[in-house]
Amino acid sequence: MTDPAERNDRELLAAHCAGDPDAFGELFRRHKDRMWAVALRTTRDPELAADAVQDGFISAFRRADSFRGDAQVTTWLHRIIVNACLDRLRRIKPTSELPEYDLADRHDVHGSTVVRLDVQEALGKIPEGQRLALTLVDMQGLPVSEAAQVLGVAEGTIKSRCARGRAALAELLRDKHGDGYAPAVED
Repeated sequence: MTDPAERNDRELLAAHCAGDPDAFGELFRRHKDRMWAVALRTTRDPELAADAVQDGFISAFRRADSFRGDAQVTTWLHRIIVNACLDRLRRIKPTSELPEYDLADRHDVHGSTVVRLDVQEALGKIPEGQRLALTLVDMQGLPVSEAAQVLGVAEGTIKSRCARGRAALAELLRDKHGDGYAPAVED
């Protein structure tokens, strides 16, 4: 039997469907961190994100035979995780706020951390569709076509949501920091 770590995602999913007890564990190991990042950015709450990742991977485990193969396995997983996040978010009150951070008392906060917190706060203020599109395209690096598949919308919709979302974020950050605010872009 081939070591699961040596197989690609499609092979692992097929092996899981065929009864290989280790195949799905390898898929989980490979993609859990990225799916956690997607869930955290989508829900903006670590507990909800953890629950959504668990729900999503359980769903993927159970419905692996529904993978049609017309997208990458990671795209399929993204869609499942985003849907699990949206399901979790629909079950709670829509008034979840980001935690307050007292940055004035923190001497060890690096400028990029402040920028991340500002962007996270601004993301929480834009419409869900724009936030999800920006999370997948700009933060997770998915191509527009894959983001469209994950969210079940047209590529043009993703492009327009990203454009509107970027404009809204820029305005929110300008409102908070003035016209001279230009966050450094990190690799």
